Amino acid sequence: MPTTIDQDFLGTGWSFPPAFDKRNATVVMTGGVVNIRQSLWVLLSTTIGERIMLAPYGSNLQAWVFSSLTETMANQISAMVAKAILDWEPRINVSSIDVVELDPANGQLGISIDFTVITTNTRANLVYPFYLNEATLPPLPP
Repeated sequence: MPTTIDQDFLGTGWSFPPAFDKRNATVVMTGGVVNIRQSLWVLLSTTIGERIMLAPYGSNLQAWVFSSLTETMANQISAMVAKAILDWEPRINVSSIDVVELDPANGQLGISIDFTVITTNTRANLVYPFYLNEATLPPLPP
């Protein structure tokens, strides 16, 4: 009989995007690594100053829209993402952050974050697509 690890200590939160279970009249909740990935998605999609009650929360990725990708820009984005995660996501240790050009013609970058969940030593990753040519949010994670 396989053993399962109780991951309640990682926390639970509203799913992103928020969803509702009409049958039970409740909010759909997520937990574990899924919740961490969704929290990272929200963190990277939020501009600093956007949340009135928590103004320092977020990252300034939108400041890089319409910029050309250079090695310096990739390093600055990587450092900015690392600082945002260090400040706002205490459940993980980041192993690496890579900024790569996915689709140069359409100005799409991929911000790949490899991380380890501190309490379970579980490795995971998130690839956040960022568009340099459009001022829109990326599609939601699958």
